[in-house]
Amino acid sequence: MEKNQYIPIMLQSLKKKNQILDTMMALDKQQREELEDPALDPDDFDKTVQEKAVQIEALETLDAGFQEVYEKVRDELKDNKDAYREEIAQMQDYIRRITEKSAAIQVDEARNKSLMEQKFTAVRKQVKEVRKSQKVVNQYYKNMMKTNYIDPQFTDKKK
Repeated sequence: MEKNQYIPIMLQSLKKKNQILDTMMALDKQQREELEDPALDPDDFDKTVQEKAVQIEALETLDAGFQEVYEKVRDELKDNKDAYREEIAQMQDYIRRITEKSAAIQVDEARNKSLMEQKFTAVRKQVKEVRKSQKVVNQYYKNMMKTNYIDPQFTDKKK
């Protein structure tokens, strides 16, 4: 039974995916805290986003590898359900946990997206206010320096 070697690999893959999802949940929480912080440091936020990208890439790799291995052992598992009952139960348990965590992550991601949109709206508003106040300051400076002063165009030259 050569294919029996693949079943522990599948279990290990599911376990690792479960761990990565735990990391993703922690990163989502960290990202939410950063977005709720009014003194958000863009570099810290960027690091969190990059770390999440690394985790997502790892998940995609695991998913692809799991699917390949499953294709190799699918018939063996179906034909010998009794022989692999314990392993199948473990896989189902991991898949159940992974599904629950994936749903929770989707909810967190939607919440973080909303917070991010609010944060960007606030930043745009601040930028607009800064530009407006800068324009007012420049206008005041020009007026005080009389750079906007224009000599009368029509003068009476009669004496």
